[in-house]
Amino acid sequence: MKTGDSSWTTAQHTPTAEASESPPGDTAKDHGGPCDLVTVPARQGLEAVDILRRGAGEAPSVGPVLLDVNCDNLGFLVPPGTAACWDLPGSACTETAGRGLRIPAEPPVIGGAWLLPPDSGTGEVTDPAVLREALGEAARLIEAADGHR
Repeated sequence: MKTGDSSWTTAQHTPTAEASESPPGDTAKDHGGPCDLVTVPARQGLEAVDILRRGAGEAPSVGPVLLDVNCDNLGFLVPPGTAACWDLPGSACTETAGRGLRIPAEPPVIGGAWLLPPDSGTGEVTDPAVLREALGEAARLIEAADGHR
């Protein structure tokens, strides 16, 4: 899927108009600040979620995670501005509508669902550096598993 800024995403997602708007603060739909969306293939994303949850000490190290309608891709909510410097092969980071997505109560992807909803952790988004490490480890685990078939 090609986005408006000529970058490619791995997920075929369509943010809803409501999720792309910047709603006023302190509304029932606004669970946090603006964020970007890192999309990865589901297999790698699920491995990364497991890695992040296992590595969590007292506080969860993974924020809200979306699953697309076809269960092909996962989307990790990350801080705004991540898209400007995200370059991990096999993944994409989208700045939603140029204003950043705000964490909504309902999944912002038409037909998608929350794998980890905003209320399942601290309500914060995933740290991009921590996510990058987990995705790299997940890719290595998948490569090792596939090499033993």
